[in-house]
Amino acid sequence: MRRIVGKDKKGRTVLINVPSYDDMYINNQFGPQIALAFSSNGSGSASTPAAASGQKAIFGYGFTSVVVSMTNLVSNTGVVATDTTGVGTARRRLAAAGYGTDKAIFGYGFSSTDVSITNLVSNTGVVATDTTGVGTARYNLAAAGYGTDKAIFGFGVDINVIPYSITNLVSNTGVVATNTTGVGTVKYYLAAAGYGTDKAIFGYGINGLTSADSSTTNKVSNTGVVATDTTGIGTARVALAAAGYGTDKAIFGYGYSFPLGYSLSITNLVSNTGVVATDTTGVGTARNELAAAAYGTDKAIFGYGSNLSITNLVSNTGIVATDTTGVGTGRYGLAAAGYGTP
Repeated sequence: MRRIVGKDKKGRTVLINVPSYDDMYINNQFGPQIALAFSSNGSGSASTPAAASGQKAIFGYGFTSVVVSMTNLVSNTGVVATDTTGVGTARRRLAAAGYGTDKAIFGYGFSSTDVSITNLVSNTGVVATDTTGVGTARYNLAAAGYGTDKAIFGFGVDINVIPYSITNLVSNTGVVATNTTGVGTVKYYLAAAGYGTDKAIFGYGINGLTSADSSTTNKVSNTGVVATDTTGIGTARVALAAAGYGTDKAIFGYGYSFPLGYSLSITNLVSNTGVVATDTTGVGTARNELAAAAYGTDKAIFGYGSNLSITNLVSNTGIVATDTTGVGTGRYGLAAAGYGTP
């Protein structure tokens, strides 16, 4: 709380209490307090509180019949915008995550070969040119935010089909660190998301030791430490997507089952303690190599995949909506992340 000097209705000088824009718990949900906007008519009375802008999301890169670098911004109400001309090296099977509380980063992937370049995204959704990569070049990896303002890239496979469990931490200024020795079974074609306000989870994908579909998960602490494998729950699958929702939970969705030989539309919810639930009957078109991100402070969106441009919104209780007619070029092998202030 702070005080400013104003005038009362009789023109006398008075002190007016103004709330500061500090974080506080509101209805058991952690979020920013809405500051009151005061009128400038000298009366000292407050106008209607302004609504928070809400987090936005960005889908980027991927493959149509060629690799692309185009992006599609998502508003804080889940509306997807038309294609934005791409910046940086066109590639697919990359990963993306939010960092620094309001920015995002795309990293790694496959162009004409595997790469380790990154592209930072500003808090207005502007993608920067390539940053020279750090760490092992690879693709079919995953990424998520952790620790409230940092991110982590993990796992993946290289051009020689060597799978990894290495990770690369991203600072709150978007600087990618060198390889951290991997923990857990090497795997690729997996997904990752943040949960519990400051932790993350990697899950599913191809077990690099057996080349079989996997449903194991690996939790990430709020300091970026990856835990050993947790026994998988739900249908083992690959090429799925994941995102946070409900301020502290996460959801894995869609993907492809090699044993079954077709795409899936099932989802698995993750609690705020990182416990993965059994399969939920899918909603929307089954597809693979799609992407997902959080938006609007407590919701999520799945989008694209299998060369389609449809999206599926996720409510703050983890309910997946039916297909929304797509906007932008249908593609697969893309990535997505949230950006902007939640």
